Amino acid sequence: MHLKTLLLSIACGTLPCATWAETPEAKGLRIAKTSDERDSGWKDMRSTMRMVITDRQGRETSREIRNQQMEVTGDGDKSLIVFESPPDVKGTAFLNHTHANRPDDQWLFLKSIKRVKRISSNNKSGPFMGSEFAYEDISSQEVEKYKYKHLYDKTLDGRKAFVVEQIPQYEYSGYTKLVVWIDQTHWRPLKIDFYDRKESLLKTLHYRGYKTYLNKYHRPAEMQMVTHQTGRKTTLFWDKYQFQSGLTDSDFDQNALKSAR
Repeated sequence: MHLKTLLLSIACGTLPCATWAETPEAKGLRIAKTSDERDSGWKDMRSTMRMVITDRQGRETSREIRNQQMEVTGDGDKSLIVFESPPDVKGTAFLNHTHANRPDDQWLFLKSIKRVKRISSNNKSGPFMGSEFAYEDISSQEVEKYKYKHLYDKTLDGRKAFVVEQIPQYEYSGYTKLVVWIDQTHWRPLKIDFYDRKESLLKTLHYRGYKTYLNKYHRPAEMQMVTHQTGRKTTLFWDKYQFQSGLTDSDFDQNALKSAR
């Protein structure tokens, strides 16, 4: 076969896949990109959330939260989280501007002292409002923020999943790697294992109760993060998802952060 014809055959997919080998790294990146593309185009979203923090003795602390997010073309998503109860955290708000190729911008408005605190890049691994989620966990998972490697395929809770290793490429991450389980049917995350800087399993995040919105976008009813060394866990119960309500950039600037009620 002529070289030009051979190249066209490969590009058009007319040769068997065995003609060229996809590396685990290339497959991992392809899976990540496909998952991201399948969840693009929702524009903006509002929701409510109940955060339940459970200590190792089983004692619970509950917080009511409202949340809004917006897609940004060519960059990471924007989000605003506002605490509505209990009274000691009511009015506290967290603003996040995720970026693909530079450090995220994050601010915390403390209602008690009426002051905005910028979260520094080297503090993104710290706990978010006493929960098992770190500040870096709250950011949208932009494809460019990681290097990827497909490890294997496995079944989880009756669903076939791709298991992909993600290595953070941004500075000051608290993790050496994430191992992400992605549903092969709907391309949505099922579980994430987080490994600390000593490469030990630190936390596991489970996604449960997915529902489909606008006939395309999948969102969980529950996300539970468990820290293995301490036995503490934080469960997020999501409700009242509302898409494409017309949010704009002005809903995600520092004025919106300060005026959040």
